[in-house]
Amino acid sequence: MPKLIGHRYGKARVRVLKILREGKTHRIKDIDVKALLQGDFESSYTEGDNSKVVATDSVKNTVNILAKQKLGDEIERFAVALGEHFLERYPQVESTFIDIAERAWERMASDGVGQPHAFLGNDSSRMVAHVEIGRKNRLVQAGVRDLIILKSTGSGFEEYVEDEFTTLRPTKDRILATSFTATWTFSSLPVDCRKANKAVLDAMLRVFAETFSPSAQTSLYHMGEAALAACPEVSRLEMAMPNKHCLLIDLSPFKMENHNEIFLPIDEPHGQIEATIER
Repeated sequence: MPKLIGHRYGKARVRVLKILREGKTHRIKDIDVKALLQGDFESSYTEGDNSKVVATDSVKNTVNILAKQKLGDEIERFAVALGEHFLERYPQVESTFIDIAERAWERMASDGVGQPHAFLGNDSSRMVAHVEIGRKNRLVQAGVRDLIILKSTGSGFEEYVEDEFTTLRPTKDRILATSFTATWTFSSLPVDCRKANKAVLDAMLRVFAETFSPSAQTSLYHMGEAALAACPEVSRLEMAMPNKHCLLIDLSPFKMENHNEIFLPIDEPHGQIEATIER
């Protein structure tokens, strides 16, 4: 007889767009929510007993209603409010898992003046929040996902292992490009999550842009080091830097030299560099 050793369920890809109004000036909150519940639901899996199941459609409706009531500038606090609601409302729920990804909308400008209610939203990156709340525990994380960053110089890669499997040539000057993802854990919630997140991200991007990189690994470590220094409430960072390789194109068949000018960008296969740093 098989034994059910773990289970959670809920609703994913709940899309909500909310207009935050300050007179004629608007701000856009465009979020994608996943809300999962864990608790006394085993009988619904093993016995077909739905008497304790909160329908996933009800979970979706809860997201929409609480978005109306509580969604503001900080997705972390909205995620906490969602998790706490399910715990308070349903005694059979023991833990909640909330993930929120936010699409950024940039205010349009005319003659240097921001438009009050017109926006651009072409960036593929997302700011994210992850919250786990139980009866006796709480985890709050923030981060960024799929942030495309590139520097055209200030990076090299040399003195690595070379053997019969090596074809890569060492270089003192290369493009470093990545689709950067990072998640940081708060030991306590900052007074202003948006300011804290901006400080963390700005610190990491400053290191990426201004510091010579002998390897993606080195850059990743020092970016995490700068993030910890920028925000005292951050206790841990998990980062991933998948290289978006730019391969130097050989123009010698055409009797031309290529002085780090013409490249072939590729996405697959890519180097996958990851690091976890704690205070």
